[in-house]
Amino acid sequence: MLSTMTEGHGLGQRVRSTVTFFLGWFLVIVGIPLLPLPGPGTIVIVAGVALLSRHYVWAQRILDPLRTRAVDAAKVGVATWPRIAMSTLGGLWILILGIVWWSSPTIPEFDLVGRHFGPHLPFHGWATGLGMIASAVVGWGLLIFSIKRWR
Repeated sequence: MLSTMTEGHGLGQRVRSTVTFFLGWFLVIVGIPLLPLPGPGTIVIVAGVALLSRHYVWAQRILDPLRTRAVDAAKVGVATWPRIAMSTLGGLWILILGIVWWSSPTIPEFDLVGRHFGPHLPFHGWATGLGMIASAVVGWGLLIFSIKRWR
């Protein structure tokens, strides 16, 4: 009976290790294109590196500086009430844009830098809108956490 429990525990540990490995790489890969797009790219990448730090020494080495920079940025972001207000308004702006992108309104057609735009917004639809709305909610959640922690 003891050997069965030990084998089961070992299997569970291997499954957990495999899941963290693949989820870590998935988050890093998904986070990279989210950096310039409206979305929580940096947070997603840091979460992926945190999971990968269980498997790789290089991830362990870069996790501490990433964590330090994230904490420093959060402290600066909530240092004054105007910064908090601007962050709140920024989240509102992203939320509104997410709703607009989700609703996919028609826009006038025009050319800009040799690219044609219209009659729909670029990357229009529910997926982009949902991503932007989720970014606003995550941003507000992090703002509230930062205010409670460092204010």
